Formats: sequence, C-alpha cells, structure tokens
Amino acid sequence: MLQSLASNSCVRLIQNHKSTWYFVSLILGYLLYLIFGAVVFSSVELPYEDQLRQELRAVKKQFLVENECLSEERLERFLKKALEASNYGVSILNNASAAWNWDFTSSLFFASTVLSTTGYGHTAPLSDGGKAFCIIYSMIGIPFTLLFLTAVVQRIMVFSTRRPVTYVHTRWGLSKQLVAIVHATLLGLLAVSCFFLIPAAIFSALEENWNFLESFYFCFISLSTIGLGDYVPGEAANQKFRELYKVGITVYLILGLIVMLVVLETFCELQQLKQLRKMFYLKKEKPQDRLAILEHDHLSFTTVSDNAGAKGEDKTKTFISVPTLVSPNDDPMIQ
Repeated sequence: MLQSLASNSCVRLIQNHKSTWYFVSLILGYLLYLIFGAVVFSSVELPYEDQLRQELRAVKKQFLVENECLSEERLERFLKKALEASNYGVSILNNASAAWNWDFTSSLFFASTVLSTTGYGHTAPLSDGGKAFCIIYSMIGIPFTLLFLTAVVQRIMVFSTRRPVTYVHTRWGLSKQLVAIVHATLLGLLAVSCFFLIPAAIFSALEENWNFLESFYFCFISLSTIGLGDYVPGEAANQKFRELYKVGITVYLILGLIVMLVVLETFCELQQLKQLRKMFYLKKEKPQDRLAILEHDHLSFTTVSDNAGAKGEDKTKTFISVPTLVSPNDDPMIQ
C-alpha cells in the first residue's frame, strides 16, 4: 500500500514538473555534447599539433646550426616580435608587404565582420584610439545590425515563406504542416547550393592554396558567424582586383547572413519544432487560470469573513440573552 502511494506520488511529481525535468535533461545533454566535442577535437588535432611542434623545433635547430653567428636568444626575440606583428595582421614576408590591412576596402571588410560578430581576428586595431573606437562602434553597431537584420528578415519571410505556404495550402488543399516541411526543406537546399556549394567552388578557383573542402569550410565558418580566421580570402600577395574582391566578399557575407536567418526562421515556424521548444519552456499562466485563482481566493476570503461574522453574532447573542434585572423583586432567587 505504501509502495503504491509512493509510486503514485512520484509519478504525480514528475507530471507536475515535466518542463523542469525536460530542462534539466537539456542541460545535461548540452554538457555531454560539449564533452563529446572536446574529446573528438583533442583526439583528432593533438597528433597534428605534436607533429607540427616537432617540425618547427627541427627547422629552428637546423637554422641555428647553419647560422652559428646568431644566438638562440636573438632568434627568439626576433620570432616573438614577428609573431606579435602577425597577430595584428602585419607580415614580415616580402611577398606580403604590398598588401595593406587598413585601406578602405579592407576596413570595410573589417567593419562588416565586427558588426556581424563574425570577427576573423586576422586584423585588429593597432592604436589605442582604434581600440576605443572599435568598442564604441560595436556597442552602437551590433544592436543596430540586429535591428536591421530583424526588419529585413521579417519582410522577406512574408514573400519567401508565409505566402507560398498559404497559397499552396489553399490552392491544392494540402496539409499546411506538410507544405511547410517541404517548403522549408527546399528552401534549405536552395540556400546551401547558392551560398555554400557555388561560393565554395568560386573560392577554390580564386584562392590558389584552397581546395573545395577548405572553401566550403570558410563559407560555413563565416555564415555561421563563428569566424575562426584561419582562412580569410583576398590575403594573397598576388591577388588580382583585391579591392573589388574585398567588396564582393563583404556583400556575400551580409546577404548570406540574411539568407541563413530566413532559413532558420522558416524552420522555427514549423509546428513540430514549436512543440519541441515548448517542452523546455516554462508554461505561461493562462488568463482563465489566473481568473479562477482570483475567484477561488475571493470565495475563500468571503467564506472566512462570513464564518467570522456568524461566530461574532453567536457570541453577541450569548451575552445579550442574559436577562436584565430592573428591581430586586425580579430575581427568582430573592423570591
């Protein structure tokens, strides 16, 4: 008997706090996914890092053997200075000295990466004034960019998603959920083709040291606003039409980001995903429930007040029922 009551209470507790248990499972799943990514990246990349370190040590040792007049300390100071400059996008190599990082087109490309929060990191402000302006520019520009993207996506969604789905649903009488799923799938495939596959083929042709996988990797890292900065187009020393190329990449990033947001919003409007999201959200208190609670509280308060009043009347009647003596002759004890 007690065991059945305990099991029923546990089931009732889980059902009453279902969204909380879903949320806890979501947190645990996310942590496990983070750990899974760390394990995979470590196992895949650590051997390559170790190999690269050994190759650099061998090259450095061979260089010091061939140049006995140069001490290891002086070489370390020189390499440290060169690496610090490279972190700011300035290279010491002769074939890279002709390309400027802060001409107008490069600055336009940098501004687009800052406002879109892509942030490749290959170029960074050198001066204190540039760093201070970057902070102020980002504080104003990032919310402005979010407002701009939200307004653009909201207008595009009307013509790219809502009207086509409604038209097919009313014209052929198909299920609206089925039409929405097919439409979202086709829109996703079209976006992948136009903003990932085709640009990857173009970048692999324009960039000498990029293959198709590296070009596709750059497109995905850029349009997902990850922006690792290990691949940045237009940085080759013999790049033709570099200014025009940089402007084209800037336009590609802005348009691609808009299209990615449209696709994500289209998938988020699917009924299945809405139901999935509701599993992890707190349930909103409905107006009917709030009204019922208020009515229940009002009735409870009224009942308590009535009971208190009734008890008060009873007490008053008890005291009033005592007879009042007018004269001693009215007392039956005296009589």
